[in-house]
Amino acid sequence: MIKTQIPELKTLLSTPQDIVIVPHKNPDGDAMGSTLGLYHYLKAYNHKATVIAPNDYPDFLKWLPGDDAVLIFESNRDHCEALINKAQLIFTLDFNAFHRTGDMAVPLEQSSATKIMIDHHQQPDNYAKYTYSDVSMSSTCEMVFNFIEMLNDVEKINADIATCLYTGIMTDTGSFRFPSTTRRTHQVIGDLIKRGAKNSEIHNNIYDTNSYSRLQLLGRAMQNLKVIPELRTAYITLSQAELDEFNFKKGDTEGFVNYGLSLKDIIFAAIFIENEQDNIVKISLRSKGSFSVNEFSRAHFNGGGHTNAAGGRSEDNLQTTVEKFISILQQYKNELSQ
Repeated sequence: MIKTQIPELKTLLSTPQDIVIVPHKNPDGDAMGSTLGLYHYLKAYNHKATVIAPNDYPDFLKWLPGDDAVLIFESNRDHCEALINKAQLIFTLDFNAFHRTGDMAVPLEQSSATKIMIDHHQQPDNYAKYTYSDVSMSSTCEMVFNFIEMLNDVEKINADIATCLYTGIMTDTGSFRFPSTTRRTHQVIGDLIKRGAKNSEIHNNIYDTNSYSRLQLLGRAMQNLKVIPELRTAYITLSQAELDEFNFKKGDTEGFVNYGLSLKDIIFAAIFIENEQDNIVKISLRSKGSFSVNEFSRAHFNGGGHTNAAGGRSEDNLQTTVEKFISILQQYKNELSQ
């Protein structure tokens, strides 16, 4: 989005509109934080705003202000499609291609609503009339703050908005330790704390609410951790049987891949999680330095994301997927051994 479009958007938002706000499928902290933060902002101007998530999300995000108003497309399809068809504006947050919304993609594509994209992932599709895309940003939540600032409306940020945006910035920066965290990021965080985000409470709600079964699952993941020292790579596998053994719930494996990346001399880490219901293996990839897991995932595992954090999937079984991964690594020997 160029700044010359802001007056046009400001005019568009000056009268109440029917608005739908959409995160990506399997929404994370940045997706839910940005959508709910924007939701509270729009509600302050009496817009008829609704957040529609493609599917359910982890319990550790369900304390966020406004969570009780979120609709789940997967379990309420007819009502959600009606809202999408009725919408005058559709904000798509934390994704830049409709296929990232799963079954919502078709109704979103067919909708005649004006579409506004706010996102920080690489290689955006060209579906939105208004596109605010910046891959250098720490998070979509930081971009929502910037968007409100561009509208000259930072004073409208209340404690609910601040809490939602803080949550997404914190989670997408790995508690402010990833390279995408900038001086500006900390300035935004400071402003959000000033406006009511209680940083200690937010951290506790996200990271300090482990269940016993999740910690057991983490233990199994650590048992399954493998290292390929000559390629500076570590990977974890979790089968469906192992997930079932420890009563897996959505979000339980969040952050597991980072344990592999924390090993000394490791610059590339992966986790492979079997999902029998969807008949796929879900893959999360992390890296340090210049090795692009976005390019790696796009090339080999039907995914993408950022340079140092990406996701993908495989339709092969777990064993075949891991074998494929190991064989592919040889192509990157020079990059990984530098």
